[in-house]
Amino acid sequence: MHTVAVLALDQVIPFDLSTPIEVFSRTRLPDGRPGYQIRVCAERPEIDAGAFTVRMPWGLEGLKAADTIIVPGTADPMAPLAPAVGDALRAAAANGTRIASICSGTFPLAATGLLDGLRATTHWSAADLLAAAHPDIAVDPDVLYVDNGQILTSAGAAAGLDLCLHMIRRDYGSAVAADAARLSVMPLEREGGQAQFIVHQHAPAPQGSVLEPLLAWLQDNLAAELTLTDIAAHAGTSTRTLIRHFRDQVGTTPLQWLHRARIRQAQHLLETTRHSVERIGAQVGFGSPTAFRERFKKTTGVSPHTYRRSFS
Repeated sequence: MHTVAVLALDQVIPFDLSTPIEVFSRTRLPDGRPGYQIRVCAERPEIDAGAFTVRMPWGLEGLKAADTIIVPGTADPMAPLAPAVGDALRAAAANGTRIASICSGTFPLAATGLLDGLRATTHWSAADLLAAAHPDIAVDPDVLYVDNGQILTSAGAAAGLDLCLHMIRRDYGSAVAADAARLSVMPLEREGGQAQFIVHQHAPAPQGSVLEPLLAWLQDNLAAELTLTDIAAHAGTSTRTLIRHFRDQVGTTPLQWLHRARIRQAQHLLETTRHSVERIGAQVGFGSPTAFRERFKKTTGVSPHTYRRSFS
């Protein structure tokens, strides 16, 4: 039987800890046998889980014979990794054990060096921190999970479910994985990635900057057909100077800022109104429904209709 060891670190996130336990423990093979044996392991007998304390039935020795090790997220992703834990994970990887992380569990996994040179993901809100702390990792903030073969990483919260179902499909095929998905009331494959859940806020301009009134004007005129020349004319400056001010103060170009502001407003309208996609596209300044759909999918990873279903 395939053994899954769930490694609980201090300040473990309870949802991330329980996700693999529930999904793998309920997986059944076609003949009714359980597909997995679960071990919950930790360096110490008791682990702080925020609102409560968890007693662990296994120490780090429980990792040694595991076929798969899952590293759930923790409340403090930058907390130092205990040397014994790092050594145990590196030893397991050297023995060919499959290792996967959920949410901010990518950070302790990254601290072992096992992700160096690989593509990885984590919760979108922590992706920049992961990239800055571990420049040897190719961080992809848009996907739900990344499968490098032996080493896998997933995004936040529910993406841990996606990753577990993916591993079940790898181990036992689509039929067993589909049954596990039904028990979890989850689709076997979700459309799109993390990008659909990211709030695409524009970078604020410093108070009192020359751009502050211009950005407020742009926000109030998202539906207007605005060109770079139009924006520069309203600002009373040249297009070259306008571009320089945007790059210096908000880190992007005027049109990129405008596109993001329009998509964010479109997300809000899709979440809070029943207006048609065509009407919303016009409300946020896109000249045609096709242009709106293409830009929306390029920015969020899903179509407007799929985004609305996700938040309805």
